[in-house]
Amino acid sequence: MTLAQRLRARLGAPGGPLLIGDLNGEAPMPDHGWRQAAVLIAVTDRTEPGVLLTQRTGDLRTHAGQVAFPGGSIDPTDDGAVGAALREASEEIALPPDSAQVVATLDRYHTVTGFEVTPVLAVVPPDLPLVAAPREVDAIFEVPLAFLLDTANHGLGSRRFAGRERHYYELIFGERRIWGATAAMIVNLAQRLTWP
Repeated sequence: MTLAQRLRARLGAPGGPLLIGDLNGEAPMPDHGWRQAAVLIAVTDRTEPGVLLTQRTGDLRTHAGQVAFPGGSIDPTDDGAVGAALREASEEIALPPDSAQVVATLDRYHTVTGFEVTPVLAVVPPDLPLVAAPREVDAIFEVPLAFLLDTANHGLGSRRFAGRERHYYELIFGERRIWGATAAMIVNLAQRLTWP
């Protein structure tokens, strides 16, 4: 059985409540509606699979310096969320679109910056010669899938935002802090994916 088949077979109904958006799910719909976006959850085809993540550059307009999945806005010329996720991964980390075997699109997530993000789960070959787009990505790294799915690694953080205490998930992997929307999508994946 291939890794893509194993992932597809182990995706199912959520084992607990899913996270629907930033600000404890209270992010209001923008007046102009949600801007559609997609990210690629690229799982490397190894004996112990990993997930590709990026560290964004510090001078971006949104989410500067944060850990993120490759992704961005869905353009009118994209083939929906899958096309956008693959295009953005190609632009950001030089991942060849034809190297990704799409497994599924996952639960949408709403950000305080006005995006409705569709995660696209895919399997990619290990050790691709990836290259970070210098204006967007400072680093590309891989985190074991088992680490991301282990709920013991899903810590809680909080900060004050707009006069209220807001809570969020965070995962600490070495010197990397994964939090916000990326961590929330990982938590949602862990709710749907049973993995040994």
